Amino acid sequence: MSRVKPAKPFLKWAGGKRQLLAHLRARVPEEHGTYHEPFIGGGALFFDTDPEKAVLADYNLRLVRTYCTVRDNPEAVIDRLATYPNEKAFFLKMRERDIDAESDEELAAWMIYLNRTGFNGLYRVNRKGGFNVPFGRYKNPTICDDHNLRATSKRLQGVDILHADFRSVEDRAVEGDFVYFDPPYVPASNTASFTAYTKNGFGLEDQAELRDLARRLKEKGVSVLLSNSSVPEVHALYAEGFERIEIFANRAINCKAAKRGKVAEALIW
Repeated sequence: MSRVKPAKPFLKWAGGKRQLLAHLRARVPEEHGTYHEPFIGGGALFFDTDPEKAVLADYNLRLVRTYCTVRDNPEAVIDRLATYPNEKAFFLKMRERDIDAESDEELAAWMIYLNRTGFNGLYRVNRKGGFNVPFGRYKNPTICDDHNLRATSKRLQGVDILHADFRSVEDRAVEGDFVYFDPPYVPASNTASFTAYTKNGFGLEDQAELRDLARRLKEKGVSVLLSNSSVPEVHALYAEGFERIEIFANRAINCKAAKRGKVAEALIW
């Protein structure tokens, strides 16, 4: 039973799970302890399943600061977003700000604004941590969804939101808990890599460590669900000790319209 007014993700995120929720929901245990999501991203499954107790985490400090601020001080974020125009010159000026040195409220508004007005809602940074997504040229994007930001703030009350590496979930999850891993995907092609959600990226060694962590969690009685691209590297990683299915999602990240469309993804448990 939902405890608060329904909330939905307030950020668009590459590989977001809204259209796959029916598949994901079917593999969440009806009864479980704490819900853990170590790669929170847009948080679609968290908002959809509305767990009683949850720990959300990510290694992207800007993302974590944004979630914490929406939880703790939504009105300050709303006040800022309400004044931001959908203009390229303003977007470029915002993109160049040294935002990490500013307040949490300024950073959260910056994050949401660039997410709503940047190309395809991407969050991508260079090796210096600079946001480098181009202006999206949308006619009328929803920059300030004040109703949902308030609903999100209410939903996040009592939820632990941590700046942490995915590996740290092993110290928190106990028997009977549920963990959903939605990591940066193994690229489906040489030109499809969108793993730069932090300046350090997320490579195949990280993917292998994630697989090993998932196996250890299962062995101690934690329910685990993972998403990734349905490619040979992923199939090989999870060939033993896991079950998986292939599903298809519409993805619109490619800059060339002809290369957008249904993409095969893997659900693993």
